[in-house]
Amino acid sequence: MAVIAFRDAIKDAMSEEMRRDPNIFLMGEEVAEYNGAYKASQGMLAEFGAKRVIDTPIAELGFAGIGIGAASNGLRPIIEFMTFNFSLVAIDQIINSAAKMLSMSGGQFGVPIVFRGPTGNAGQLGAQHSQNFENWFANTPGLKVVVPANPYDAKGLLKSSIRDNDPVIFMESELMYGDKMEVPEEEYLIPLGKAEIKREGSDVTIVSFGKMIPRVVTPAIEELAKEGINAELVDLRTVRPIDYATVVASVKKTNRLVIVEEAWPLAAISSEIAYHVQRYAFDHLDAPVIRVNSKDVPLPYAPTLIEEILPNVKRTVEAVKSVMYK
Repeated sequence: MAVIAFRDAIKDAMSEEMRRDPNIFLMGEEVAEYNGAYKASQGMLAEFGAKRVIDTPIAELGFAGIGIGAASNGLRPIIEFMTFNFSLVAIDQIINSAAKMLSMSGGQFGVPIVFRGPTGNAGQLGAQHSQNFENWFANTPGLKVVVPANPYDAKGLLKSSIRDNDPVIFMESELMYGDKMEVPEEEYLIPLGKAEIKREGSDVTIVSFGKMIPRVVTPAIEELAKEGINAELVDLRTVRPIDYATVVASVKKTNRLVIVEEAWPLAAISSEIAYHVQRYAFDHLDAPVIRVNSKDVPLPYAPTLIEEILPNVKRTVEAVKSVMYK
């Protein structure tokens, strides 16, 4: 085992896969000469050269389209967006080309491509740079959407994403790039579409994904444990496809469900989870399903307002207590 940062887990996953398969290349803004906006491609230009680690202009629509064309012709691109807020410029290529190609070609042309970069709030960046689009992409047939919560998951899930024959949206966080943990030095893969129970519990199920787990849910679970509440934590890891079976099985055990998600509440991933649980585990619920989401406003700049609007430990603890004492 080696203790590495999240950014290095991303770099190691890409580098290992590029050594394995010469058809894989990385393209995006500042990925080469600058070693990545968040240093997630540190040293890759020196190892793989400018034909496989490619700096681009500030033109997401253009380089996303180039990547899709390359993927349709036998290559396996990794396209880095400096933030998924900027992916909106390329949304037509992602939604109307990458996601639809296999279906509209009658199965003749697949698009094995990974679009990766950070999502959500990262401090005082303003409303235009602090958005969550996981549910946008997850609502698109033809895409897979992956949101890792720690360096171990990031490496194993990214390697699987690169090997997948479908287009994958791989969403990270600026706030997590420095997070460190032990990661195996030998190769490993984590399958897409499979949730993980990160903590066993008996009183309530908490479902979440991405940076909400280390930043909000884990501290909340520790607070709840001090009061004798034993929470089970289910990390979705992948939000398309969703591993409904693991969630439902956990709720049938604990009889209560709280879902913590950074995105706005309307049409969120948490809405889908709540629907599915009430549809397939209604008789096991001892309390209503509660969601903890960002409040339904553009994210302000002031740090006090950011703390008030985003899911936080206090709101999560209160949500759990509200279902415990129904």
